[in-house]
Amino acid sequence: MTADDATVLVTGTSSGIGLATAVAAAQAGFTTVATMREPGRAGALREAAERAGVTVDVRRLDVTDAESVAACIDDVEKAYGRLDAVVNNAGVSNFDPTMEMSTMAALRANLEVNFFGVVEVSRAAMPLLRAAGGRLVTIGSVHGVVGQPFNEAYCAAKFAVEGFMESLAPVAEAHGVRVSVIVPGFVKDTSFGRFPDIDRTTVQAASGPYAPTFADYIDWVGGQGWEAVGQSAQDVADVVVRTLRADRPAFRVPTGPWAAEYLGQKLTDRNGSTVQTLARTWIGRPESL
Repeated sequence: MTADDATVLVTGTSSGIGLATAVAAAQAGFTTVATMREPGRAGALREAAERAGVTVDVRRLDVTDAESVAACIDDVEKAYGRLDAVVNNAGVSNFDPTMEMSTMAALRANLEVNFFGVVEVSRAAMPLLRAAGGRLVTIGSVHGVVGQPFNEAYCAAKFAVEGFMESLAPVAEAHGVRVSVIVPGFVKDTSFGRFPDIDRTTVQAASGPYAPTFADYIDWVGGQGWEAVGQSAQDVADVVVRTLRADRPAFRVPTGPWAAEYLGQKLTDRNGSTVQTLARTWIGRPESL
């Protein structure tokens, strides 16, 4: 997809990967609609765009509010006459170390943002994406493929996103829309997934029979040297833009060698092409567009 006259909507752009992606897309020439639940938090985005010498259109979109999603998509169509791509980035991170410590309300809230929010935006945008022969890109996670101990709720949501998008991809492609899931690993310059207010001793004490296992897990996490293997939000944003611009983007796109190797511990079909080829035959479309 070329950037000429193409409009891209990015969710969750107040910080991190979403902010970097909105600015990178604008730098690549896309008309960029940068959305967030609270536009009052757009200061960092506007400053980054100004430093980059680009303009982004900041609009309100709460992925958990169907009316907000529909209104934003409608307004984008009225303003630009088209929508060529969506980047589903909005998400929340949580840390409920065991099922016993979490609540059903917390689990549902996690899924509401990280899964149902993605579905809500994708459904609302799909008619415009079909009309444009566009792209639906979603920020996933290695933890949407490889389960992470003591991160059950987050992994469940990301696994759901992977399954939904993998199922949707061949059908969407048959109607002109390419679907991709971007799979980053550890992103070291964002606050996502960091919990400075968590006291290890308190959490471990509340973990009941899981306390020894939790202690081992935290020790393992602390010894992994994440700073050495981590990427920046800009690194991930660059992968997103390359995926938007690619003629035939892969379904699953690891953002670097570490993520690809990590996925490889579970997947032999690292870019999803084998499953996608098979799935096309299930819907009577053996050949790709």
